[in-house]
Amino acid sequence: MSLRLLAPRYWLTWFGLGLLRMLEPLPMPLLQWFGKWLGRVARVLPLTFVRIARRNLELCMPELSKAERERLLTQHFESVGIALFETAVAWWATAKRIDPFFDVIGIEHLHAALAKGKGAILLSAHFTTLEMSGRALLQLNLPLNIMYRPTKNEVMERFLARNRAHHCRRAIRRDDVRTLITALKANEPVWYAPDQAYRNKGAQMVPFFGIPCASNTATSRLAKMSGAAVLPYFPERLPNGKYRMHILPALENFPSNDAVADTTRFHHLIEAHIRKVPAQYLWIHRRFKGLGKDYPNYYSR
Repeated sequence: MSLRLLAPRYWLTWFGLGLLRMLEPLPMPLLQWFGKWLGRVARVLPLTFVRIARRNLELCMPELSKAERERLLTQHFESVGIALFETAVAWWATAKRIDPFFDVIGIEHLHAALAKGKGAILLSAHFTTLEMSGRALLQLNLPLNIMYRPTKNEVMERFLARNRAHHCRRAIRRDDVRTLITALKANEPVWYAPDQAYRNKGAQMVPFFGIPCASNTATSRLAKMSGAAVLPYFPERLPNGKYRMHILPALENFPSNDAVADTTRFHHLIEAHIRKVPAQYLWIHRRFKGLGKDYPNYYSR
């Protein structure tokens, strides 16, 4: 481990990780209660995340009254708080402890896709249950690969990469297309969530909740290059504290010759699941950043 990871700017990160590791063995209902409490505290603080989440809800759910959106905002931060402790459980809990909390629906669709011998892309999105959705797939006893975006915090990057790699076949950086294709050609499933703002090469403005936003359209290209089936995969935290993961049938006629149309199709699927569990989508992300000054700045003060 590099000594620079012990620099003072990382002390708070190390403290937080140590605290999570210490609390992880506590019963799941208690951890979820702690998470809700922490989320409620964060909700009333003057944090940029609160302003971003409120703005996203205004943009995506204008049909709700202001009071309804504020209640949803509180529920969302409760979900974010729970996600913090879920991350600790996903990283460090034993299979014996955690597997009873998962119910994976649609496993047969994944097996049918892999039977074709060209791998499978489990196309997902950034819900607050993200870490648990990856961990749930491990009970399928398949060589799972996870695509991830590196973080700027080197300590967090080390822990994320190390713990994800510990529980899966590979943790693949989102820009490592060669390793991704290698995994698919080895007939392995890959968890992939390209739903966040993307302003790199190949980005396109694609509607999300009817609002054009910078989007990653690479799923079509990856599916075309590998021949892999593409199956939507969405998580859900249930009121009883357990988790239901939905693997939908492989998308038919995918990819098409229009990557933007394919991405729009995927966005519609995400929107449908968000409306089912609206508090559990990651609203604290600046999803509606545009491709340059020709597009509105939805997050300006």
